[in-house]
Amino acid sequence: MAAGPPPPLDPNSFPTFTDEGFTEKFLRKTRENPLVPLGCLCTVGILAYGILCFKKGNTRRSQLMMRARVLAQGFTIASMVGGMVATTIKSR
Repeated sequence: MAAGPPPPLDPNSFPTFTDEGFTEKFLRKTRENPLVPLGCLCTVGILAYGILCFKKGNTRRSQLMMRARVLAQGFTIASMVGGMVATTIKSR
């Protein structure tokens, strides 16, 4: 027995995508995972303070800030990975 033609597709069942600009996408992503921008801000702040200490000649504090920067970068990367895992789990 041969099967008949497939049923027609319903256009309302397709997902719709809206064009979102940089600002809208940035705000949406920040709401989804707020720890990543926070980690980036901490990293930049620590880096700027470490460079300032280096220019002033405070090498001990500068080295401490460079080590803190590495920790802040690690926090940022861990936040990114955690956000990806949470998004993957949520989409299932």
